[in-house]
Amino acid sequence: MRVRTSTGVRPTDFFGHFFMSNTTDMELASIDCDKAVALEIKHDDKLTEEEGVFVQVALLHTSCSGQRRIRLLNLSLKTCSQMADLYRACELDTIVNFFAKQSLYRLRENPPKQVKDSLVNRCAMMLACYRKNCASPSSAGQLILPECMKLLPLYISCLLKSDAVSGGSDMTIDDRAFVMYAVNIMDIPNSVVYFYPRLIPLHDIDVDSSDIPLPIRCSAEKLRDDGIYLLDNGIHMFLWFGAGLAPDWVQAVFGVPTSAQINTDDTKLPDLDTPLSQRIRELIALIRLERHRFMRLTLVRQRDKMEMLMKHFLVEDRGTDGTASYVDFLCHMHKEIRSILS
Repeated sequence: MRVRTSTGVRPTDFFGHFFMSNTTDMELASIDCDKAVALEIKHDDKLTEEEGVFVQVALLHTSCSGQRRIRLLNLSLKTCSQMADLYRACELDTIVNFFAKQSLYRLRENPPKQVKDSLVNRCAMMLACYRKNCASPSSAGQLILPECMKLLPLYISCLLKSDAVSGGSDMTIDDRAFVMYAVNIMDIPNSVVYFYPRLIPLHDIDVDSSDIPLPIRCSAEKLRDDGIYLLDNGIHMFLWFGAGLAPDWVQAVFGVPTSAQINTDDTKLPDLDTPLSQRIRELIALIRLERHRFMRLTLVRQRDKMEMLMKHFLVEDRGTDGTASYVDFLCHMHKEIRSILS
């Protein structure tokens, strides 16, 4: 696969799961609609708003039937002379996917702390640049974020905590390698849900609807003792239930009188002929269809041992290894921005 660009920009770095024997061609064993690679295109010459930028990706491949084919993807991009327009049009999910792949590449040659510090510094520089050149004058104590990048500090915080970037003493080498390779090939929708898992309340679900309920913020503060929640990040799926979950709900879905009698070793829900049971099982199947991998269901009872593992994925909270919560990280980011501007 080769990437070509119009005059004024050029591809310089490539990130993903492939081999390169030269500086231009990516060689892939196979590729499908579930895979993605990232590349960095540098601006090294004059550009005009009238001409724009053109990018072409040419993929030479052999089809399943043995035919040699070339697939061309052409992209036309506008350019702008005002920095405010640039911040207004940025795509945050793509930025996070790119930062993740680039960070994993850098981990091969640099200490983890250096890679993490680089992520924090780049985030602070991007937001400080907006504050200096685009935002209206305001108090130095006020945190000003561009509309399209309001969640950048949250995503950077999640990226720093992720198993792919941070790992941890409780992870085996095999598990760490697996998530690193998984992130290396993730497309944008799956990388977003991997770094910020989806937490869905189920205790008040509408049995007559077929839609996925709206998720809530990924924090332990949102978990009620009488609630039940489904958490997934594309690799893991947890079903957490509180000790005070209504007996009627437990009986309808699990077939036992109380939550204390639920067998947490089970990896699937019992096939019961109740509307609520059918709705929950259909929801789990629907979520699995959205993901590239089959996610095994893990049942987690409140205050059980497995709760600590599940809470590791509640990314807005303080990490079990002492990493900062989202609120603390946001305060730290504000200090970094003020330091750059002063």
